[in-house]
Amino acid sequence: MDFRDSKNVGDAIKVAAEERPYQLGIVFPAGRDRQGNPFTRQLNFKQLNEMTNQFAHGLRDYGIGAKQRTLVMVRPNIEFIAAIFALLQIGAVPVIIDPGMDRRAFLQCVKETAPENFIGVSESHLLRILYPKAFESVNCVITTGTWKLWSGAYLRDLQSEDRSNFESFQPQDEDEGLIAFTSGSTGIPKGVVFTHGGFQAQVAHLKNDFEIQAGEVDLPGLFSLALFNPALGITTVIPDMDITAPASLNPAYLVEAIQTYGVTNSFGSPIIWKLLGAYCKENGITLPSYKRIIMAGAPVEPYVLETMYAVAPNATITTPFGATEALPISIMDGKEILSETAALSNQGYGNCVGYTLQNENLKIIQVRDEKIENWDDALEVPQGVLGEIVVKGPVVSPRYVARPVQTAKAKIYETDGSFWHRMGDLGFFDEKGRVWFCGRKSHRLETEDGILCPIHVEALANQLPHVRRSAVIGVGEKGNEKPILLIEETAEIKNLSVAEREALLAAAKKLRSPYLPEVEIQAVKFMDAFPVDVRHNAKINREVLQKAYQLKN
Repeated sequence: MDFRDSKNVGDAIKVAAEERPYQLGIVFPAGRDRQGNPFTRQLNFKQLNEMTNQFAHGLRDYGIGAKQRTLVMVRPNIEFIAAIFALLQIGAVPVIIDPGMDRRAFLQCVKETAPENFIGVSESHLLRILYPKAFESVNCVITTGTWKLWSGAYLRDLQSEDRSNFESFQPQDEDEGLIAFTSGSTGIPKGVVFTHGGFQAQVAHLKNDFEIQAGEVDLPGLFSLALFNPALGITTVIPDMDITAPASLNPAYLVEAIQTYGVTNSFGSPIIWKLLGAYCKENGITLPSYKRIIMAGAPVEPYVLETMYAVAPNATITTPFGATEALPISIMDGKEILSETAALSNQGYGNCVGYTLQNENLKIIQVRDEKIENWDDALEVPQGVLGEIVVKGPVVSPRYVARPVQTAKAKIYETDGSFWHRMGDLGFFDEKGRVWFCGRKSHRLETEDGILCPIHVEALANQLPHVRRSAVIGVGEKGNEKPILLIEETAEIKNLSVAEREALLAAAKKLRSPYLPEVEIQAVKFMDAFPVDVRHNAKINREVLQKAYQLKN
């Protein structure tokens, strides 16, 4: 079989090894010397393919088979990449959980996915021993560390000597390929099923809509996206940063990697570009190797775009829109944001997330909280009217794992069996057919004057002097909710005089926009550092923030 005809995305490693064997496949940070110079581990595509084959042969011989869910809790390294592709080639279903997830949520996620196999660092196996009920489905245990107090195998011992190309499982489009979890910004993270057909559609978008070409060099700000790179024939340079805390990155290390390897492409949370852009601007650094920068995970402030255009003068910057359940589904060019939509966003209009991608279908429907079982064209609202964003297309996940109630609430079925996914996001279409994002449906306030989307007010508040970040929460009953504006109390605000603080609060309470309901802000309060999501360090965890406000007041 020609690997190029394979429906298994894991075979992308074989294709890359055949077409460009000596191109670097992956570069991984491996520490620094006393002078701060970096050590790296590097494999070309031929070597990476051989390691993947070794793991595929060894893991299959150990008993891991097709369609078996396999929990993977391994620190990011080259072996992790090879093992994931080996599992995909076997037809096993990797289960990937964010390492920063809190213990209670993590254990629930494990129990719901019911993995048959568990590959993890030694510390993760201690959780299995301490909380056996969550792991009762696990039969096959593999440790990646250097010690274990239980039966099972070491991953290093399962790296077979057989480097020959593994005969991969050939899936159907609807077969499970991988399970990842939502960020949990609105509750316990949900396990999202990625199908093999969905993988192929995502790779097609990256090639056709983002125009990523073989031979490029990628520095991923989100480690999981590096798994697509072999399918694109591009080199992966893993950044020297804590993937669980992008806000803590050292921008000098990123600059070092970008300049050393001539990085052409990067995807990352807005916080990464804020920090990198500020560092480069302060130190007079430009990054001309960049062809493409992709910013996603949270709304991108216009000044971040302006900074990065100056820092990366040859780059196209885009801000795609999507979610774990459907990614990507629309795309917006940064220059169009700056020239056409940024001014409207600053006035409380929302954030433009651009044009629907080819083969995906977006609509805006009435705002409802209840389940909608069957599609009806009457659900759609006219252009310009706020509603919930729904999407149908090949990148959309069919279901959540072990969450039938949440799946039913998130899907609207057509008579032919196809379905629309309810994004849980509010927005509208403008006269050019662009989608505008107006925040999470669960975060909306239902006031006596209509729906108030917090990000509309926050866009105005964030332009006030000294304000870094703000959040609107509601008090009172639905239909009569009153907005409370919370301002993150930074060190700069703490150093203001009493008169200056009072002036800031007074200005914030008077915020008005022609695009907002005539709602008076009930109160403005300063709050300590806002809680943010683990994955992107950018989305405000409003549920936690609201509870903190209630306790404080």
